[in-house]
Amino acid sequence: MGDEQLELTILLPCLNEAETIELCIDRARSYLARTRVLGEVLVADNGSTDGSQQLAISKGARVVAVRDRGYGSALRHGILAAHGRYIIIIMGDAEYYYYGRRR
Repeated sequence: MGDEQLELTILLPCLNEAETIELCIDRARSYLARTRVLGEVLVADNGSTDGSQQLAISKGARVVAVRDRGYGSALRHGILAAHGRYIIIIMGDAEYYYYGRRR
């Protein structure tokens, strides 16, 4: 991103979310484009074994590996890795549940 200061990090905690991670990233990137906010989509991966990391990278997200297990650890490490001045955390992780997906 060069020397420009990022205004916003959209943080997605993730553990085996291959089914929905791409949709979540698309929504986050769409928001950044629509609002013209200089930002990043950051996935804090908590040990996924389903290819979530590769899917996230292919959609343009930055991925950080979080070794310590648990939602809190994913949040903490994601916040520490964020490049944005402000951070939005997508609650409920990258399951897309809070976007209206029903199980």
